[in-house]
Amino acid sequence: MGKVVFLYRSLAYRHAAADILRKARKLPRGAERSAACRYATALRDLAQTEAWLEGRVADEPRPMPRLKAAASR
Repeated sequence: MGKVVFLYRSLAYRHAAADILRKARKLPRGAERSAACRYATALRDLAQTEAWLEGRVADEPRPMPRLKAAASR
């Protein structure tokens, strides 16, 4: 039974992340779009964390994006 619950919960997180990301891409650039993208990333990471806690690997780990440093004047 635990495997079924894990599967549905993981799929629900992934589906929600994909849905939010799809909606975020339709928004104009700005704070609301950025927040939606961060929320989708958090849901995807939550699904991966739960997979790790269950002893399963859901996906290959994605490399963290490198942040560009602001140019100092």
